[in-house]
Amino acid sequence: MSSSELPTINMGGKQRYYEPAPQDIDVDNFRKVITSRRSVRKFTSKPIPQAVLDDCLDMAMLAPCSSGLQPWEFYVVRSADKKAKLVKACMSQWAAKSAAELIVCVARTDRVNEFSRQMLREWPMPDVPPLVRRYYQLIPYNYTPGPMNSLAYLKKAAFGIGGLVAPVPRGPYTRAEVEAWAIKSTALACENLVLAFRAHGFDTCMMEGFDAARVSKMLKLDSNAIPVMVIGAGERTDDGVFWPQIRFDRSLFVHEV
Repeated sequence: MSSSELPTINMGGKQRYYEPAPQDIDVDNFRKVITSRRSVRKFTSKPIPQAVLDDCLDMAMLAPCSSGLQPWEFYVVRSADKKAKLVKACMSQWAAKSAAELIVCVARTDRVNEFSRQMLREWPMPDVPPLVRRYYQLIPYNYTPGPMNSLAYLKKAAFGIGGLVAPVPRGPYTRAEVEAWAIKSTALACENLVLAFRAHGFDTCMMEGFDAARVSKMLKLDSNAIPVMVIGAGERTDDGVFWPQIRFDRSLFVHEV
């Protein structure tokens, strides 16, 4: 759709982009996807059709992400040699050994500059508003910690002083904070991915028990790429769910203030 075909609505005498929320979503089926999503430990030999895998990955990449910067990558491991190494790096657990597909989900911290520029190049409206353009021009500076976090500590001090009189963003400043930022967004995409598989009738196991150093070496990742989890996907066996789900009482987690 070209920018001239984008739907708009008149608000206060100005034409604004208009994207109405769909009203025909079946909440019961959505709830069924949520509640039937389990960590499946054993899969059958049934393959996942390529079209299903592609659709699930596409839905994963629709996850929310800070400033639209999409700091994730997904490595679908197909090579027999690499798959064997990945299974071993996942401690040879059943969820890895029996999965039809193994996907390594990676958070990246080195694409802020590139994707800020790409956001401006691919802006979907006819014109980039000046404030938006300025925002994406400044973002790379906000996410740059500098050598040994030198810039991070300067920014933290400056914003800390400013925060004495008004609300200010409190990071991410340091390299560790930028990594946490990227991991948060990537984890949201991982959740989209496993729910998409469930909606297609397949199951998953989100594995955090793996040797990240070995996985990084196998995929030739540099220090700016952080393996967040390995997702095994396939059709569950009859005994693929090992025990009933345990969730503590909601009063431990939900608070009204």
